Amino acid sequence: MRLSFIVFCFGCLLGAPALYAQTDSLELPVFDYSEPQTYEIGGIKIEGAYFAEQNAIIGVTGLSVGQEVRIPGPDIPRAIKNLWRLRLFTNVSIEEEKTIGDVIFLIVRVEERPRFLRHSFTGAKQGRHDDLNEEVNKFIVRGGIVTEDAKVNAAEAIRNYYVEKGYLDAAVTVEEIQDTSRANSVRLVFDVDRNERVKIADINFIGNEAVKDSKLKKKMKETNEKSKLFKSSKFRPEEFESDKDAVIAFYNTLGYRDARILDDSVYRNDKGDLVIDIRVNEGNQYYFRNIQWKGNSIYDNETLSRVLGIKKGDIYNEEELQTRLNFSQDNADVSSLYMDNGYLFFNVDPIEVAIEGDSIDLEMRIFEGPQATIDKVVINGNDRTHEHVIRREVFTRPGEKFSRSDIIRSQRQIIGLGYFNQETLGIETPVNPDRGTVDIIYTVEEKPSDQLELSAGWGGRRGVIGTLGVTFNNFSLRNLFNREAWHPLPQGDGQRLSLRAQTNGRFYQSYNASITEPWLGGKRPTSLSVSAFYNKYDFGTSTVARKLIIQQASVSLGTRLRWPDDNFVFRTGLNLQTLTLDNWGELFTTDQNERVTTGNYNNFSLQFSLSRNTATDPIFPRQGSNIELSIQATPPYRSLGIRNDPENLETVEERFRYVEYHKWRLNAEWYTPLTGKLILKTQAKIGYLGAYDDAVGVSPFERFQLGGDGVNNQQFAFAGVDIISLRGYEIEDLTNNFVYDAASGGNRKIATPIFSKYTVELRYPLSLNPSSTIFVLAFAQGGNAWRTSRDFNPFDLKRSVGLGARVFLPMFGTLGFDWGYGFDKDVDFTENNKLSTFNIILGFEPE
Repeated sequence: MRLSFIVFCFGCLLGAPALYAQTDSLELPVFDYSEPQTYEIGGIKIEGAYFAEQNAIIGVTGLSVGQEVRIPGPDIPRAIKNLWRLRLFTNVSIEEEKTIGDVIFLIVRVEERPRFLRHSFTGAKQGRHDDLNEEVNKFIVRGGIVTEDAKVNAAEAIRNYYVEKGYLDAAVTVEEIQDTSRANSVRLVFDVDRNERVKIADINFIGNEAVKDSKLKKKMKETNEKSKLFKSSKFRPEEFESDKDAVIAFYNTLGYRDARILDDSVYRNDKGDLVIDIRVNEGNQYYFRNIQWKGNSIYDNETLSRVLGIKKGDIYNEEELQTRLNFSQDNADVSSLYMDNGYLFFNVDPIEVAIEGDSIDLEMRIFEGPQATIDKVVINGNDRTHEHVIRREVFTRPGEKFSRSDIIRSQRQIIGLGYFNQETLGIETPVNPDRGTVDIIYTVEEKPSDQLELSAGWGGRRGVIGTLGVTFNNFSLRNLFNREAWHPLPQGDGQRLSLRAQTNGRFYQSYNASITEPWLGGKRPTSLSVSAFYNKYDFGTSTVARKLIIQQASVSLGTRLRWPDDNFVFRTGLNLQTLTLDNWGELFTTDQNERVTTGNYNNFSLQFSLSRNTATDPIFPRQGSNIELSIQATPPYRSLGIRNDPENLETVEERFRYVEYHKWRLNAEWYTPLTGKLILKTQAKIGYLGAYDDAVGVSPFERFQLGGDGVNNQQFAFAGVDIISLRGYEIEDLTNNFVYDAASGGNRKIATPIFSKYTVELRYPLSLNPSSTIFVLAFAQGGNAWRTSRDFNPFDLKRSVGLGARVFLPMFGTLGFDWGYGFDKDVDFTENNKLSTFNIILGFEPE
C-alpha cells in the first residue's frame, strides 16, 4: 500500500536537494514505506461525493480527527475496504493532503456510482407501461444506485411479465444512458421484443384409462389448447402446476384416491407451438364401506348418518366427505347440525381404520364440547345507517345459543338492505373458552343507495318528455324537522321515500309519491307502504277530445311469517283507483272486442301476496330463489246486488262502472352458481285475469300487454295494464295483441287477460364494486299471450335468444341493453320484417 503525496519545500529547509524534478511530465514523489511512522490525523476532507453525506462517509471509514494511525499499517486499508463494502462507489482512494510534523491531513477521494433518474420503454405498447413500471420499481427507485444486478433483475422481471402473458420467447435488453439534466445521473431504456405468443397445440394424457382426455382437459382451467373456443391458450408455469393439482383432485372425487402424476414434459413442435405430455397413474378405485361414529352423545348414530348422506358402496370421495361433514352450502352438514345448536367447539375427524381391497372403513371421531352462548353482538362501520336498523335484521342475539345458520341468515338480511358493500361485509366470532361465550362482530361498509332520475327523451309526435325523480332508500322520517340531521338529508332509519314527476306539457303528466316504513312500530318486521299517483293523457285537439285520467291511492301491510319458515312474507293491500276516459281509443277492450273509450270507472281492489325470498343480493344474486304468488280482487258487485242497476248491462260503461275481477300472478326465479362467478338464472312469470260473472265478462282493465322492452309503463304508464317485456319481439310481433277493427278496416292493439313467460339466463359479473356493478348475460326466452282461457296453450311460445349487459349505478339505478332474436315471428305480420330487436334499459329492470 502506498500513500502518495506532493511535497513542496525548499532544499535548504531539508538540507538536501529538492525531492522533485521537472521533466517531460510531473513526477510525484513516493512516500517511503520502508520506515513506518505514527501520525495523528489532523483533518479529513471528502472529495467527489455528490449524493452521499460527507460525515456519513467519514463515519464508515472508521477514521476520526485526533486518531493516531500508523503508516504503513492496517488503518488506511481497513478504511478503504469499509467504503468498498457500501457498493456506492466505482473508485476509492485515501491520499495525503499535507503533513505538519507528526500531524497528517487526509483526502478521501470517491467516484460515486450513477444515480437512477428515469426510465422508458421501447417495443412495449402504451397500455402495458403502468404494469411494466411496477415491475421496474421493485428493483430500482428514483435516486437509487444503478448496479448491474439491479438492471438485470428489472429486465428479467419485465421478461417474466410477458412470459406470464404467454410470450415465452420475449427478450428484454437495457441500455444505460447518461442524463445531462442532473449531475452523475443516468436513464435506463428497456427495449422489449415480445415476439409471437406461444400457444399450446396439444395436451396429451398418458396412462389414463378410467377417464377420457377430454374430461381431464376440462379440469385444467388455465392451461388450454389453442383450439378451444372462448379460452386463451398460454402456458404459465404456476397455473400449470395448479391445473395438475385440479386433475388429481378430480380423480379423487371419482374414488381414485391414489392417483398421481408421474411426470410431465413441455416441448415445442415443428411450428413452434407447445406440446404438453402428462403421464398419470390412476391407481385403484375405492368405495365407502362401514362408517362408525365415536364420541357422539347429543345425536345418535342414525341421525348423524342420515345428515351425512353417504351410504355403503358409494364411491369414495374425500371432497364430498368433507363437504357433508363441514362445508355444505345448503347448511345440511353434520357441523351445522351441532353449530346450530350452540356447539361452537364441535369438531369431527374422519379416520380411515381399515382398507381392504377396494373398500375403506371410516371412524368419525367427534368432539362435541360445551354449548356456547352469545355474549355480545357488535356492529361496526355504520357511519350513516342507525344501528337499530341493522340490529333488527340480525338473528343473533345476546344470551341465545350460538347458531351458524343464524349468522348466515343475518349476513343475507344485512346485504338485502342494500346499504352496504357485500364484498367487504365481515363477520368475526371471538371466543372466550373460559366462560363458554362467543361475541359476534359484524363489520359493514356503507355504500350509496339513493337514486336520482333526471332525463329527457323524445316521445315522437308528442315531443320531449322530461323526468325528475328521487328515491331515498335509507330515509329518516322522524328527523325530517331536525335541521342537524340533514347531511344533506335526514337518513339512517331505513325508510324508503320516492318522488317522481314526468311531463311533456299538456299532452302527458304523471306524478307519484310513496313512502315505506319496513318496521312499523320498531318491534316486528311489519312494513307499511302508502302511495299515490296521478296520470293524465290529453291527446285531443280544439275540436276533438281524447283524454285519459287515472288516479290511485293505495296502502299495504306486509309481515314476515314464522311458519313454514321466516323467509316467508305475507302482504295485503287496499287500492282505490278511478279511471276517466273521454273518447280514448287505445288498448282497453272487452271480451266481445268492444272498445272502452268513454266513461268513469271505479277500480277498488284488495291485494294479497305470499312470497319467499332467499336470494343473497338484490343487485346480482348468486344463489337462492324469489317466489311470489299474488291475488288481486274486487268485490263481486253484481253477485252481491250492490250495483245501481244490476240488470242494466247494455252498455260497457254500465257493466264496468264498478270494475270487478280476480287477478292472479305467479313470479318465480331461481339463482344457481355453476362454476366460478357464472350464475344461472331461471324464471317463470304467469298472469291470469278472471271474471266472477259471464254476463259481465272479463274486465278491460288490469290486463297484460306482452312484448317490447317493458319500459312503456315508464314513459306512458297505463296503470290499468301490466306491461311485460319479451326480448326479441315487439308488441306488434304478437298476433294476439291485436284484433281486427271493422270500423277502421285494420288491426287495433289490445291487452290480453292471460300471459306466460319463461326465461333461462346465464350471468357473469365483470365488476361487483358497489359503486358500479356490471355484468353480462346470455338468455333464452319464450312467452305468449292469449285472449281467452280456452286458447291458453303453455307450449305455444314465441321463442328468442340473445345477449345483454347491465350496469347498476347507485344514483341512477339499472342501465343496460338487450339484443334478442325471435325464432317464431310471422314475417308477414311483423313490421318491417325485423327478426331481432335491440332494447335499452334505463333506471329499472323491466318485468
